[in-house]
Amino acid sequence: MTTDPSDAAHVLDLALRAARIAGGQLVARFERPAEGLTAKSTSTDLVSDADREAEDSILSLIRAERPDDAILSEESGAADGGTTGLRWLVDPLDGTTNYLWGHPQWAVSIACQDAAGGLVGVVYDPLRGETFSAMRGGPALLNGHALLLTPSGDLGLALVGTGFGYDAVRRRRQATRLVGVIPHVRDVRRGGSASLDMAWVACGRLDAYYEFGVNAWDVAAGAVIVTAAGGTVQDIPAGPEGAPGTLAARPGLADPLRTVVDAAAVGIE
Repeated sequence: MTTDPSDAAHVLDLALRAARIAGGQLVARFERPAEGLTAKSTSTDLVSDADREAEDSILSLIRAERPDDAILSEESGAADGGTTGLRWLVDPLDGTTNYLWGHPQWAVSIACQDAAGGLVGVVYDPLRGETFSAMRGGPALLNGHALLLTPSGDLGLALVGTGFGYDAVRRRRQATRLVGVIPHVRDVRRGGSASLDMAWVACGRLDAYYEFGVNAWDVAAGAVIVTAAGGTVQDIPAGPEGAPGTLAARPGLADPLRTVVDAAAVGIE
């Protein structure tokens, strides 16, 4: 069962408000000494009090207004099962390493899904003052202005974003796959924030993006926004990296890029 449009509009408004509150808190801490710094999956996969504070603010607002929705958030995991059929996916700080090093490429990512898939998505970049948002069926918006991607049939002219995991073996395999991709595209960018990479596909700053090992909360909001802008999002089965991937592209590029990405896995050990 799909969500009533009026309910979806409230969900989108709530996501926008929560993202802006969290973004303001993150900006206040940006380029200050990190507090409460700990490691997660590896010694290079970090989390700080900035992540936790932003997440607490987002989850508190969602729970206050929609206490029966399910929530999956990066730092606290699955909060509850929910009873409404809606599930929030929250990344309070996508690009933590960038944030901790003072590199201005990070964002707040909030999505909500129903039985039909992605319902709303918000990616907020507070340093640039840019809010990417969409509700299923469109339009995709950047600060209120509609985004509509134009088609392209030439992968060789495409600027493609990608990313790398924290595990050393996975990073090596991702890098090996990238060696097979680079000759087929204009160039590659590695920004360090999956949600922003996807938002930038939606607004045309990147022509496409792919990455293996991203989590649902990294890409859920971006997937709604790219799709609403007329682009294509594909799930890629797990390969040598040991984890599935996500691919997003402007019209006409998803299938050619997918062919190249798949072929580049041959021989990876």
